[in-house]
Amino acid sequence: MQTFSYVKAASIDKALAGVGSGKFIAGGTTLVDLMKLNVEQPSALVDINTLPLDKVEKLPTGGLRIGALVRNSDLAWNDDVKTSYAVLSQALLSGASPQLRNMATTGGNLLQRTRCAYFREPGAGTPGGYGCNKRTPGTGCAALEGFNRSHAVLGTSDHCIATHPSDMCVAMAALEAVIHVEGPKGKRAIPFADFHKLPGETPHIENALEPGELVTYVELPKPIEGSRSVYLKLRDRASYEFALASAAVVVKMDGGHIRYVRVAMGGVGTKPWRSHEAEAALTGKPAHAATFRAASEAALAGAKTRTDNAFKVELAKRCLTRALKLATS
Repeated sequence: MQTFSYVKAASIDKALAGVGSGKFIAGGTTLVDLMKLNVEQPSALVDINTLPLDKVEKLPTGGLRIGALVRNSDLAWNDDVKTSYAVLSQALLSGASPQLRNMATTGGNLLQRTRCAYFREPGAGTPGGYGCNKRTPGTGCAALEGFNRSHAVLGTSDHCIATHPSDMCVAMAALEAVIHVEGPKGKRAIPFADFHKLPGETPHIENALEPGELVTYVELPKPIEGSRSVYLKLRDRASYEFALASAAVVVKMDGGHIRYVRVAMGGVGTKPWRSHEAEAALTGKPAHAATFRAASEAALAGAKTRTDNAFKVELAKRCLTRALKLATS
């Protein structure tokens, strides 16, 4: 870990003014780990825990406003979230451990970095170390020909196949959340689909934040009346494990047919993976096994596998099929 300065911010303005080329810190459940590994080497840490961003509030529009400092446990057990956004509550409770959920924040979860072992390997991206384009652009991607069982099959490139780790973000993709940020140039709102970036030729650019910007809150739109939602996660063990495949589904039925549906997948994409292909295959169709299977085939049609992760394609199809069955039963 490198030497850094530390300061507590008394206001959003002071936090923005003081961060410079440093980092904001809240729960620290990801950032501190990455600092210990020298993946992150900020010159300064600005502690934002005292900022007034820890509330979950109903909006006049019928939606929900979630402060960036709301802890994962508090969000998961919030009555409005459990009732109207069940997929989000389920996703949060499937992630990490109770101790980590008590510390981890909404904003921090949005900015989670990959769990790729090559990315986190000490010395990755340096001479003599594993190649990692996320750590050091141009050094290659060791996972391409290395052990890649946990890696992505959707949204990959020749420069990176690292999987996005978040459960919460998969649910928020299906809920079509909007992320609000504030920075040196003022305030702006970023649709969830535009927040996380595909690796392409620049896997080190992971999100749409500009230098010095702070996530302030996330807005969820008004729930679709009469809809149901489900988050299903498949993993190697029952707790404290990242997804091999997961599915977030929001569905509204009418007379046995699917009238509204949103589908997002985790564990298989380089970002929280919204599947418009699956949605198109489901909309207006009867809710039965053949429809669900067709949707899962459409969702994984563009999958590109490597030596160790080909099993994820069928696993993800079955995961989505089961989630759709649960949401429409």
